[in-house]
Amino acid sequence: MIVELILAALAGGAVYAGAAARVIRQYERGLVFRLGKLQSTLRDPGFTMVVPGIDRLQKVNMQIVTLPIPAQEGITRDNVTVRVDAVVYFRVIDPADAVVRVEDYRFAVSQMAQTSLRSIIGKSELDDLLSNREKLNQGLAIMIDSPAVEWGVNVDRVEIKDVSLPESMKRSMARQAEAQRDRRARVINADAELEASKKLAQAARAMSDTPAALQLRLLQTVSSVATEKNSTLVLPFPVELLRFLDRSQRTGDYGPPGAGAGSVAEAEADAARRELAAEGVPAEGEIGAGPDQDVGIVPPVDVHPELELGEKRTDSGNQ
Repeated sequence: MIVELILAALAGGAVYAGAAARVIRQYERGLVFRLGKLQSTLRDPGFTMVVPGIDRLQKVNMQIVTLPIPAQEGITRDNVTVRVDAVVYFRVIDPADAVVRVEDYRFAVSQMAQTSLRSIIGKSELDDLLSNREKLNQGLAIMIDSPAVEWGVNVDRVEIKDVSLPESMKRSMARQAEAQRDRRARVINADAELEASKKLAQAARAMSDTPAALQLRLLQTVSSVATEKNSTLVLPFPVELLRFLDRSQRTGDYGPPGAGAGSVAEAEADAARRELAAEGVPAEGEIGAGPDQDVGIVPPVDVHPELELGEKRTDSGNQ
């Protein structure tokens, strides 16, 4: 009989221990509600005991929680409709407030993040959403963290993941980016042309001082063309030969400029006319006149040299 009582007591003790024993993980903290009242002492990680039927143990996760925010649609300050989604990183810093002050702190943080995201979309411009996300992330974190502190929750950071734009806006931005790239390309090409023109001008001045450099450049060009597998070789006409032919055409012979017979005769005729004009003698083809008369210009009559010679011969024969 005694043995049966002992066995019954041991069995009852084992059942009680099994019902009262609890294990708390390292990243958790335990809250004990005794008859519905929160106990002030937190249960640390490890093994702990509660009174079955009287105490209720609630575990609270102290890890950083990653909470995605569903995409929110809104209109920016510059009247562009966008869809923005984000992610919130937060953790519980006060297990008692997180359990007692709010019914479900995860749901509360999610709703607060959605409303804050819609508010930040309406206050921002499209360029800020696309390029200045760091500032917007800080503003979102402050907006969510202010009420979350009362719930025993601390918001570590908020990140905007994606900004969805309408197709028409995407095409407009693509055209704008293409125009900017084309403008930069034109400016770069213009700068390159300017720099190349300066270098070519310097090279032209250097070659004009030394004509042999121009001939060497011509030979280099011919050599580079000859290296190609061409059946026809085109040689440029020498520039110096063109200049020589031009001088020869102007002077009437192949001597230096001003050495031709035509140019000498013209120079002597001009000198004679200037001397006659200085002495007041009318030149050939002019009729003298008094001070009150106008001077008339009689055009010279062209006489063929052969006719003049024939007339002279006739006169001499008659004589």
